[in-house]
Amino acid sequence: MKRHVLFTALLGALVVFFAFAALGGVKFLQIRELIAGAAHRAPPPEAVASAVARTESWPRTLAAIASVAPVQGVQVPAELGGTVTEIAFASGATVAAGDLLVRLDSTTEAAQLRALEAQAELARLNAERLRRLRADNTVAQSELDAAEAALRQSLANADAVRAVIAKKTIRAPFAGQTGIRLVNLGQYVEAGKPIVSLQSLDRVFVNFSLPQQEVSQVRPGLSLRLTTDAYPGREFTGMLTAVNPDLNASTRSVRLQGTFENPGQLLRPGMFGRVAVLLPDAQSVLAIPATAVFTAPYGDSVFVIEPSTNAAGGLVVRQQFIRTGRMKGDFVSVEAGLKPGEKVVSAGLFKLRNGMSVVENNDIVPPAETSPAPPNT
Repeated sequence: MKRHVLFTALLGALVVFFAFAALGGVKFLQIRELIAGAAHRAPPPEAVASAVARTESWPRTLAAIASVAPVQGVQVPAELGGTVTEIAFASGATVAAGDLLVRLDSTTEAAQLRALEAQAELARLNAERLRRLRADNTVAQSELDAAEAALRQSLANADAVRAVIAKKTIRAPFAGQTGIRLVNLGQYVEAGKPIVSLQSLDRVFVNFSLPQQEVSQVRPGLSLRLTTDAYPGREFTGMLTAVNPDLNASTRSVRLQGTFENPGQLLRPGMFGRVAVLLPDAQSVLAIPATAVFTAPYGDSVFVIEPSTNAAGGLVVRQQFIRTGRMKGDFVSVEAGLKPGEKVVSAGLFKLRNGMSVVENNDIVPPAETSPAPPNT
């Protein structure tokens, strides 16, 4: 009885073992077939946007960092010291040439002027009397000369005091916009202390510098374009009006100045900007979208789209190193490494590798523009 039970248990164990072995063998064969199939199965192609490298004519430009300066601008000073008795302008107001800004106390000078005017009047009467007497040869010529000299001296003394009073009456030297006043009523102002900033903003200068190797390309009359972070998307146009005759001995650069009309007074003195000098001759360049350039520490490259050489057909990409030049809008020029008419990946290139299959899809990518809105900064 015991032998029969042992035999039955052993037989059951063998049946279970062979069942598991058969199941494991089947799964092993299935997995090996899946691995073998995956080794011969190509991954699905990646969807990318494409663009064709084309030859374009771009105007040549010279770029520089610029600063805005006023055509007329000054910190109006007090030429003489004195106490402020009148402030005739408001901060930020527009004033005309000759408008009163500040009046300093001149009561002492006014009293001196009245005394000198009285002396001048007496000298004039004496001179007239001596002229009549001299006509009758009653007095000597020397007496008349002394009287006329005294008259001229009295008039000069009165004019000197009038000049002091005029200097204590501070007026706008030209039309413009005032800044924030720097003095208060009743304040004693020392000679040379600024009263207010006065700027003429209807027209402004734009100053910038270029390296000496570009001096031969610039001359007065060239067009200028100015952009500034203060007005994103806004472009100001002007003209190059002056080129410094000498170069900076330290930087070997030449200083240039452009003149810009300033309607609305948007450009303010001291403002930072980027200026481009438009040269008269255009340049032929090979242009591609800037998004097509893959930038890496070892150099810039693009993925060129080519027909596949295998039996399945389709498209593949080839990584090609290039040398880029200047930019215009959404495009960048290629100086070496690419030929006109070659098609490159313009979007989706970060997921690519050399020889990878791709499919073109340009429906979801906005087109590149030479003058995008808003412009690139």
